[in-house]
Amino acid sequence: MIGYYFGLALHSLKRNRVLTALMILAVGLGIGASMTTLTVLHVLSGDPLPGKSDRVFRVQLDAEAMQGYKPGGEPLEHLTRLDAETLLAQRKAQRQAMMSGGAARVDAGIAGRAPQQTDVRFTTADFFPMFQVPLRHGRTWTPEEDQAHGRLAVISDELNSALFAGEDSTGRSIRVNGQDLRIIGVLGPWRPIPKFYDLNTGRFRAVEGLFLPFTTARDLKISFQGSSTCWGEGGTDMYDVNAPCAWLQYWVELAAPADRADYLRYLDNYSAQQREMGRYARPVNVRLRSVTDYLLYKQVIPSDVRLQVWLAFGFLAVCLVNTIALLLATFLRRAPEISLRRALGASRLDIFRQCLVEAGTVGIAGGVAGLCLALVGLWAIRQQPASYAALAHLDLKMLLMTLGLALVSSVLAGLLPAWQAMKFEPASQLKSE
Repeated sequence: MIGYYFGLALHSLKRNRVLTALMILAVGLGIGASMTTLTVLHVLSGDPLPGKSDRVFRVQLDAEAMQGYKPGGEPLEHLTRLDAETLLAQRKAQRQAMMSGGAARVDAGIAGRAPQQTDVRFTTADFFPMFQVPLRHGRTWTPEEDQAHGRLAVISDELNSALFAGEDSTGRSIRVNGQDLRIIGVLGPWRPIPKFYDLNTGRFRAVEGLFLPFTTARDLKISFQGSSTCWGEGGTDMYDVNAPCAWLQYWVELAAPADRADYLRYLDNYSAQQREMGRYARPVNVRLRSVTDYLLYKQVIPSDVRLQVWLAFGFLAVCLVNTIALLLATFLRRAPEISLRRALGASRLDIFRQCLVEAGTVGIAGGVAGLCLALVGLWAIRQQPASYAALAHLDLKMLLMTLGLALVSSVLAGLLPAWQAMKFEPASQLKSE
């Protein structure tokens, strides 16, 4: 029966080419604008750590001086080196990683291959399994190599391509800050969106090219890049273990989300002990946020993206109102034809179904047009200087959603015109003819 209604719909739409084109254009414009902005929102708001985001937590302690203290305020986002290394040594979590970021010039010592300036991540061994970092070649370092200040490195797939033309470079040497380091691993393609583990170095930037043990980065005096908070008179040398500066991100992985309460009590007790020792001036104030909660707290989605989504769906609503008017005009012009079908035995429900199928047909055509417009819109976004612009691509999920939204929207738009069409009285219409 649907096939019969579809045939009638095509026949009717061909007879009213101008109105049909206007309806398809209206639906296509609304769908194209909506799916362009919705795709950007979808890309930026994905889960960067699927399957683990409820078990990996960002640790915050309040080690700052009393100056500027406000009860109930947010603690520092970063940890001092002393706190981070103490928590790391006590190992109360399944995995834990302290880290920060910097930059360095990397030279492979190969004729014709220019040295590369790259971002550096200096961290501890658990970083890689905690964040599910894929490896293309080799391995990552161990906690023992952390402690031994191992002169080794893991590099990204991109840096490996730039320095070694994509070959397996494990075992090769690179020179960083005047020191030779041995490559033990090459990452596979990896780009968590957003880059949740360090939002300060660019929320949607690519991952670092060079990964070093924290102890090695300290020995090489890799330049620090990122946010920090210092207080007191103890100096501001970031690498000094006693410096009153919070600058290290600290993440932990727990065996289950339910373990959060126990770890939070541990942090409370640790903070209380530090206050008793005179290191902490402020009352106990800790935070332990999961990846998901941390991203919500940081509001990582740009506000202009959310606004654009609302505006686009408002535009879609306007387009659907126009589609309703055009469908109503189409069905009113066919009142004699519909009345004749009713006189020949078609029920009101038959007429209603036929009109909805016709509206759905317009929606499918409008969805295809909207898909093309969305692809053009996403291409235009990728030409913008925004940090997230290069990520604007339509995946299979959003493609299917585009066609589904077009179909559902057009059917909803067709409800009122179909309802009006099914109420035509055959006798009065045929008599007037």
